[in-house]
Amino acid sequence: MTSDKNYPKSFSHIGITVPDIEKAVKFYSNVMGWYVIMEPSKVKKENETAIGQMCIDVFGDDWEEFEIAHLATSDGIGIELFSFPHGVKEAPEFNPFNTGLFHFSVQDPDIEGLIDKIVAFGGKQRMPIRAYYPEDKPYRMCYVEDPFGIVFEIYTHSYELTYSSGAYSS
Repeated sequence: MTSDKNYPKSFSHIGITVPDIEKAVKFYSNVMGWYVIMEPSKVKKENETAIGQMCIDVFGDDWEEFEIAHLATSDGIGIELFSFPHGVKEAPEFNPFNTGLFHFSVQDPDIEGLIDKIVAFGGKQRMPIRAYYPEDKPYRMCYVEDPFGIVFEIYTHSYELTYSSGAYSS
């Protein structure tokens, strides 16, 4: 069934490839507080199950197995972690000018506390914490990296509030 009516789609999940699935689950559950909804497990290439067929459709034939884990944020967004045994184990060079996924963002009013945890668990703070509207609103942000070099952003307030027309004036 198709509909001509356009409506905003909800965000379901994001897939992140990491070099070490156990370390990634520890980081994202301990630092970000995300719930582990499926512990790390192996997926093997096979045609007998729907998952096996789906993975062959997505990844092609040049793989034998990988590890996967599923986490969830407080608002139900899924975090799907993948680790491939023969994949490159370093994040690509940060280049926001090229086409592709640039970053994802999380929200935490305790931006300093979250950055401290990220650094304590092997991540990096990429810039100073900055205020969007320093004279008018308390909205702040900062770019960071997880221990694997995956770049993400922290907001202190919701996306809608930060960018709504009322956000620019006091």
